[in-house]
Amino acid sequence: MKISNLAPIAAPTATVDDLELKNSRFAQSDLPFYRKLGRTDLTVSCLGLGGGGHISSEDTLYAFDQGINYFFYSSDLHQYLYSSMREALRTLCGRGASARDKVVLATVTYMIRTPDTVFTYLYDQFIDLGIDYIDVFFWGWIDENNNNAFEKCVSASKDIRGPNSICQRQIERMFGVSERLKKMGAVRYIGASFHDHDLAQKWLDSELLDVVMVRHNVAHRTAQRKVFPHLDAQDPQRPGIVTFKSAGMFGSLWEPPLGLPPGCWQPSVPDLYRYSLSQNSVDVALAGWRNRHEVDAAIQNIQKGKLTPREIDYLNLYGDLHRNRVKASEIPLERLIKI
Repeated sequence: MKISNLAPIAAPTATVDDLELKNSRFAQSDLPFYRKLGRTDLTVSCLGLGGGGHISSEDTLYAFDQGINYFFYSSDLHQYLYSSMREALRTLCGRGASARDKVVLATVTYMIRTPDTVFTYLYDQFIDLGIDYIDVFFWGWIDENNNNAFEKCVSASKDIRGPNSICQRQIERMFGVSERLKKMGAVRYIGASFHDHDLAQKWLDSELLDVVMVRHNVAHRTAQRKVFPHLDAQDPQRPGIVTFKSAGMFGSLWEPPLGLPPGCWQPSVPDLYRYSLSQNSVDVALAGWRNRHEVDAAIQNIQKGKLTPREIDYLNLYGDLHRNRVKASEIPLERLIKI
């Protein structure tokens, strides 16, 4: 079933212009704070907030007030960490919430089994958050070990996505009918979070998948070879792209690697988000902020715009030092950035 064949969804989500006017402190630059999420009709902040840092509901609401409108929630694998932001998401996205049209709510399940189990996962999320609908529902942690189950699940996208779907009717029976649920469906778009970049590349052109999420950072740059080059940023039909693990996977990338020469630039965590957002076609860098101070630092850093080619080259070397791919003595001095 082609995306173009889906019934059009009337989208009340705020436009890029609306959000930029509301948040005029974001200067126009080559790294706009708001953008369209791939071929969806969703307008998203380039920084997204997930609950991996166990951020409080108070600081989640603070992030929204500062312009963050993309929120990522898990009800299974990371349930404890994400639970502290639950009340904020109820306030922003619950039935009757006045801010709902300005929020992009993404949820995920990591329990990949069969398509019919999606209703179990959605039931938990609708109970947790008291919501009418989900903007993007992700199948999580896709790799070679669960790819077969994922293929079965994503093949049921037409039964899950959009208004008048089987999924909508099931949710209506469980939670009752609402105007927003009728208009949007229980799930507006389908995404997948990939830990295998070959699989991510395979699914980039699928009409069953609207948003692709991949791990990416200065030390783990496989997405720069296997995913980003295969996208045209100007193509209105490309999938939305979200990155995660910007600040590290097996270590803290804001800590200097062994052998980094004295006086060299040590990127901050916000610099690491900007590194991902400087790549081709990346729409959102997902962050696991712990408090409002980290929210402020990330937003302020984004206002600097994209990293320069020289800065990206240096951070590639910095990441290679973290992975022991190169020795500091082998790096030409002109490629280092001193502070």
